[in-house]
Amino acid sequence: MTALAAPRHPLVRHALTDARTWCAGRTIDERPALVHAVRVAVTLTRHLPDVSPELTAAALLHDVPEFAPPDVDLDGILTARYGPEVPRIIRVLQVEHHALDQPDPPITTDDRPVLLASTADKIVALASLRRRAHSSGDPDAFFTARPGLLRLLPHFQGFHQAATGRVPASMSGQLGHVLDLIHQDTATARARLQEPGP
Repeated sequence: MTALAAPRHPLVRHALTDARTWCAGRTIDERPALVHAVRVAVTLTRHLPDVSPELTAAALLHDVPEFAPPDVDLDGILTARYGPEVPRIIRVLQVEHHALDQPDPPITTDDRPVLLASTADKIVALASLRRRAHSSGDPDAFFTARPGLLRLLPHFQGFHQAATGRVPASMSGQLGHVLDLIHQDTATARARLQEPGP
């Protein structure tokens, strides 16, 4: 039983409807964006059976800022529909996502709702990435072609260490397991990345 199972809380029901609308035609990790959003929400509820409707709604809508037209008052729409906490979580996650493009992205753990949503997002994204690597038939080539991801792996390990003890043990354990598997899968690609150039 998850927060997405019927009967759904009204906030969750509305967020699922809005996620379908905003995510239509969009992809994340080469899959429909809605699939990613639902998986993040389900991962949260799997580890937090009493997860709040607001956090579930934020998980379902966390990528919406990337999809919304720039002329839309997204914060106004989300606040009117869900209250102030949902757009707050979404915007902090957006800042975190954008920081991954910078060298040495910060790791913050003091905002528990954001930390929980971020951990669930990383579990889903990294597990999906690993599935794609293995379905490609050549995981080494898959990861070698993604040097940006390889450079981020220490950040994800640092995030996992910082989140341990602050998120449910089962959630921390699942993230750690996925990271361990990716660490094994990328050993050759990471060694190649560290080789000095000609």
